[in-house]
Amino acid sequence: MTIDIRNLYEQNIKYLTEKYNKATLYKKECANELGFSTSTLDNHIANNEGIPNYIKLGTAKNSRIAFPITEVAKFLSNTVEVDNDL
Repeated sequence: MTIDIRNLYEQNIKYLTEKYNKATLYKKECANELGFSTSTLDNHIANNEGIPNYIKLGTAKNSRIAFPITEVAKFLSNTVEVDNDL
C-alpha cells in the first residue's frame, strides 16, 4: 500500500486549521494532537527529539512555546503508524 504524504499533509493542515482556527498550537493542544501528556511533551522538548519544530516566545527559561500548525501537520504526516500484521 502506498501512502501519499502530500495528501496526508494537506488533510492534517485542514483538520488542525478547522479544529483550532489559528496558526499555532500551544503545548497542551500539541500534546493532545500527538497523543502525549504535556509532561511527556516537556520531556521531548528538553531532549529536542520526537516532536514538531516549535517557536519559543521569549528568552526566559519558562517562555511559552508555540507549534506552527504547518509543522504539526508535517510531523503527523511523516509519523504514520504501521500495522505489522498486514
